[in-house]
Parts: sequence; C-alpha cells; structure tokens
Amino acid sequence: MLFDSHAHLDDKRFEGERDEIIARAAAAGVTEILNAGADMDSSRRAIKLAAKYPGVYASVGIHPHDAKEAVKDDYEQMAAWAALPKVVAIGEIGLDYYYDHSPRDIQQKVFIRQLDVARQTNKPIIIHDRDAHADVLSLVKKEGTGLTGVFHCFSGSLEMAREVLKMGYYISIAGPVTFANAAKLKEIARQVPLERLLIETDCPYLTPQPHRGKRNEPAFVRLVAEEIARLRNIEPEALAAATTANARRLFGIN
Repeated sequence: MLFDSHAHLDDKRFEGERDEIIARAAAAGVTEILNAGADMDSSRRAIKLAAKYPGVYASVGIHPHDAKEAVKDDYEQMAAWAALPKVVAIGEIGLDYYYDHSPRDIQQKVFIRQLDVARQTNKPIIIHDRDAHADVLSLVKKEGTGLTGVFHCFSGSLEMAREVLKMGYYISIAGPVTFANAAKLKEIARQVPLERLLIETDCPYLTPQPHRGKRNEPAFVRLVAEEIARLRNIEPEALAAATTANARRLFGIN
C-alpha cells in the first residue's frame, strides 16, 4: 500500500476525472491520499473531496503565493476546519522566494500566524519552502516550538535535511528524484532515515519519469517509491510499507 502524502486533486486539471484518477491510484496500490489546501477556496474543496472519498484526507492552509490575500477570519476558519475528522494537518504553508507572488514580510507574518493555528489545534504542519531555506528554518525554530510536520517536496541540501531531521520533522520526496540530473536529491533519498521519509506526487505538478511533461496524478507515486527503493537497495514493498506507516503516524491516521 502506498500513501501519496501531498496531492492537489481539487485542481481544475482533474475536473470531471476524479473518480477515474482515484480508481487508477487504487489499481497502482495507492490507498491513501492527502489533498493539501493552498488557499481558503482550495482548502474548502479539499475538505469536500475528503468527505466524498474514503481514502482521501485534507489539510487546510494558505500557500505563500496567496499570503497577501489572508485576513484575520481565515485563521479562525482554519482552526474550525481542523476539528473535522478528516482534516489532518495545517498546510501547505511556508515561504516562496522564487516567485515572490506575495511580499516576503507578508509571507513571513502569515506563516507565523498559521504556525499558531497548528499549535492551537494540535495539528502537524506541511511546509512549502522554495529558495527560502534559511528563513524557513529560522522561523520554524523560533515560532514553531512544540510543532511537528513535514518539509514537502524537499529541495534543500543534505546539510539542511540533517537540520530538519534534528528538529524532529519528516522529509517528503516527489517526482524530481526520478530525474537523471537530480544527484543531490537522490543522495538525500538514500540518507534520510527510513522512519522519517514520506513520498508524494504534488500532482498535477512534478511528474516523474517516464511521464515527465504530462499531468501528474497519485498513481505515479509508485514511480517515486520504486526509484527511492532502488537508490536504497531495498524492496519497493518495504519502502511503501515504511512511508505509509510514517504518513499515518505523522497525520494521526489509524
């Protein structure tokens, strides 16, 4: 069994096809999927999908791209949503200095406010970090006391991975680990302790080989698992079992 720990099934690119996509995932052994919210609207959609499909769970949060749109009521709404049985995390939240769609100071303030929501609701966090490694680590250390979570679609260095692990967080690896030129990520996939590793698609983005260039979907998380198993010289079934157990443990899923 495989757990896709980060997907965006609510994306309009899946419109009208979700039943078939979830059926293909199940046929590939993907029995559980976490649909991550990225703003208030997508968080609402994630909750609806989790209510509709037995193996789908939701997280709620405001992505750094949309930080400039956040208002006070959003944090209260997130806290209320977190009480729903299939809302298992606050995220995706964090910093994105690659696109800078929201001013960096606003990104940081909204990130801190959502760390507070996670603490208040006793939920793990799903961290988005792109080209903002130092500030993300600094804010999580200063403002994230008592929290746990995952650095999704990890893009940092091996040294950063060790720091993240020291802080008690999980590391999630996505489709780029299958790319021929991803030497750094392949080394991280080899070295992260198996009990702290998650796998994901981040679909519809980051499609693994050999489907690169096409729309990603949860069934393709199997390709991520197979590549990491190859890198670690273990059976894919062992990698699948460990990462599924890790996701269930982190997100409090029995």
